[in-house]
Amino acid sequence: MDPKPKQWLLDLLSTPSPSGQEWMLQRKWKDYITPYAHEVRTDLAGNVIGILNPDAPFKVLLAGHCDEIGLIVSRIDDQGFVYIDALGGISPKLAVGMKVTILGYGGTVTGVIGANAQHHGGLKENFEFSDICIDCGATSKEELADLIQVGDLAVYKREPELLRNDRLSGRGLDNRTGAFIVAETLRRAAERGVTVGVYAASTVNEETNMGGAYFAAAGLAPTIALAMDVTFATDYPGATTKHEVVRLDGGPVLAKGAPINRKLNRLLEQAAARRSIPLQYELTPRNTGTDADKMRYTGAGVPISLVSLPLRYMHAPVETVSLRDIELEIELLVDFLVHLTGNENLSPLDDEL
Repeated sequence: MDPKPKQWLLDLLSTPSPSGQEWMLQRKWKDYITPYAHEVRTDLAGNVIGILNPDAPFKVLLAGHCDEIGLIVSRIDDQGFVYIDALGGISPKLAVGMKVTILGYGGTVTGVIGANAQHHGGLKENFEFSDICIDCGATSKEELADLIQVGDLAVYKREPELLRNDRLSGRGLDNRTGAFIVAETLRRAAERGVTVGVYAASTVNEETNMGGAYFAAAGLAPTIALAMDVTFATDYPGATTKHEVVRLDGGPVLAKGAPINRKLNRLLEQAAARRSIPLQYELTPRNTGTDADKMRYTGAGVPISLVSLPLRYMHAPVETVSLRDIELEIELLVDFLVHLTGNENLSPLDDEL
C-alpha cells in the first residue's frame, strides 16, 4: 500500500467513532474524498457520500460503515467511579484491564477498567458490564460533573499497530477498514474513469441499528448496492468453522445466499478473473448481518452483494487484518466499476447478464 493512503488509514483508526458519535471521523473522510468526487453529499443521519457521474441513470452504491463498537456511561457513583454498558456487540471479558477514553460532554477523560484482585476473589465467573466500572482517578461524583454525564460514549484507548507480514491490528477495524476501502475505491475509480454513477458512502450506526445504510439507500434509490464489511477469519488457533476456512492473505470474501444477487457476484468474479485476484466465500443463507440487508429493503428492492475483508478476533481491541487483502479488495472493486456499462441486466429471471 502506498504511504499516503496507509497513513490516512492509520489516522482513521486512531479517530474515535463509536456508533452514534461518528462525526470526527466523518469530517476526515469527507476531506479525503472531496478532491476526487464530482459531488459530495451529507444527510441528517450522519452519512457522507462521494459521487462520480451524478447524472448517470445507472447508480452503484458502495457502503462501508465507519462506526465502531464502544461503551456508554450508565451512571456515576458518589465516589467518582463510572459505570458502563455495551454499545454494540462488545464483550465485558475483553474490557477488563483496558484503558479507555471517555468522550465526555465537557471534554475527553482517560480511565482504566480494573478488576478485583485475584487475592481477594477476583471477578466472578459470569460477569456483566454492570459488574465493572471505569476508574478515572476521581474521588467524587461532583469532580466529574462538568466532564461526564450519563449517555456519554467511550472507546478503548488503543492505537493501531503494524505487525509482521503487512498485518494491521487495532480496535474498530470493523469496519473503518470498510470506510477506507470505499474511499480508496472512489479515488482510484475516478483516476481510471467510470461511466456509471458511483455513490461511495461512509455510513453510520451499523453496529447498533444499521440506520445509516438504510437512509443512504432510501435517499439515493440506487440501481445496485454493495456493502464493504469484514467477516470472520477462521485461520488461527481456537477458531472453528463448518465451512471453508477463511484466511488472511486469501483475498476478498464474497457472500452467497438468499439475499445476494447472483449476477452481481458473477460480475465481481469476472473482475477477479481479469485481475487474477483470489476470492474466498462465506454463506449468508437468511441475511448478511451487514448494511447490505438494510439497503436491499429500500424502494422497490435493491440487488445487493457483500464484499468482506477477512478479520481475526472480531470485536476485540486487537482485531487483525492483512493490508494485502485490503489492496486486493480495492483493486477488485475498481475493476468491477470501470467495466460496468450501465446496461447490465440484474434480473434473476433472465439468463443474459
